[in-house]
Amino acid sequence: MVGRPGLDKPLVGVTGLLLALGLLTLYSAGQTDFPSPVAEIWKRQLVWLGLGTAAAVLAFRVSPRILEWATPFFYGVALLLLVLVLFFGVGTGTAAGANSWLTVGGLRVGQPAEPAKLATILMLARHYSTRREPPTTLGELVPALVIVGIPFLLVGLQPDLGSAMVFLGILFVLLYWAGVKPHLLLLLTSPLISLLLAFSTVSWGAWIVVLTLVLLWVRPYVLEGLVIWLTNVAMGVIALELWERLAPYQQNRLLSFLNPEVDPRATGWHIIQSKVAIGSGGIFGKGFTQGTQKRLAFLPEQHTDFIFSVVGEELGFVGVLITLGLCVALLLVLLRIARRASDPYSSMVTVGIGGVLITHVVVNVGMTVGLMPIVGIPLPFFSYGGSFLITCLVAIGLALRVAWESRRSGYLEITGEFRRL
Repeated sequence: MVGRPGLDKPLVGVTGLLLALGLLTLYSAGQTDFPSPVAEIWKRQLVWLGLGTAAAVLAFRVSPRILEWATPFFYGVALLLLVLVLFFGVGTGTAAGANSWLTVGGLRVGQPAEPAKLATILMLARHYSTRREPPTTLGELVPALVIVGIPFLLVGLQPDLGSAMVFLGILFVLLYWAGVKPHLLLLLTSPLISLLLAFSTVSWGAWIVVLTLVLLWVRPYVLEGLVIWLTNVAMGVIALELWERLAPYQQNRLLSFLNPEVDPRATGWHIIQSKVAIGSGGIFGKGFTQGTQKRLAFLPEQHTDFIFSVVGEELGFVGVLITLGLCVALLLVLLRIARRASDPYSSMVTVGIGGVLITHVVVNVGMTVGLMPIVGIPLPFFSYGGSFLITCLVAIGLALRVAWESRRSGYLEITGEFRRL
């Protein structure tokens, strides 16, 4: 039996637990054996948490119908901010070479890439919610590629590789939810695979052979197949040019991913110290605030990109399981809400929210344990940062509204109450 509309308790509960654990971890990250500005950073995170909660409440009060109608406006504003940051943006910290922050009067006011992720989800959801049938050809995916490709390129030009990767995650998650066949997704991903393998002639050549066999098996339209094949070949040709266009610190991060021991005191320092911290935590960890790698400041960026390493060192394998378990639980709750959504737009938005959050988790955790290159991407609800935390909470507010709307529709259908709520 469907009860009266109300907040989705599992979503509120899981989000609350993640926020509490994240705030405690952030507090611990600032407890070092010498004075550090990071020591008080958890207090500023409380301020961002308050602002984010207020923003989530406002997002919850917005009807999905109004949100769908206003989506092009939000998307346009997001693109405008991304353009402005290319001309007036500044960098900070380890990403000083990336102009990712907008400033007003010398004060950093936020990273436009964060709300742009949410705006892209809304726009892509609006596009596919009007389709009756899922795309069956590569040509039909062009509108989605344009919607995601514009912010992807603008963020990549900052250059911010971490955030750019998240836009690709949004694209593939929503395409899959829209019903796009896996083989089409593989063909769509193939240029990126070719680019990554182009630094090894043998690997790239083998991939081209495999791709050719896949194209012969799938049998797309001749023009589409030719475009895919030539694009993959082109990726191999321009890989060196793209590599030279990367900022030096980004090149060093990618090289250190392949072999951290090449430069253990500089570019390889981050991943080496992160792996030492996580590995030294053992089963139950060294205890809250007692991590030695953290306290001696061997662990870099321990309040942002590498905050997961603090969890591993101080709470151990058990703490890591709890943290990742809560992240998986959040994803499952969002998928349940998406399946029960009262309309396709709301369903797509909720899945997109889950997609962007889980992409952040996978990339952040992967880079702290050496499975992915260090691209500078925060861990949801844990890493310090106002723009990202507020965006995450706004996304949760939207998901809560979708859940409320689905319960409201079921309640009115069962009771016959069609009065305006």
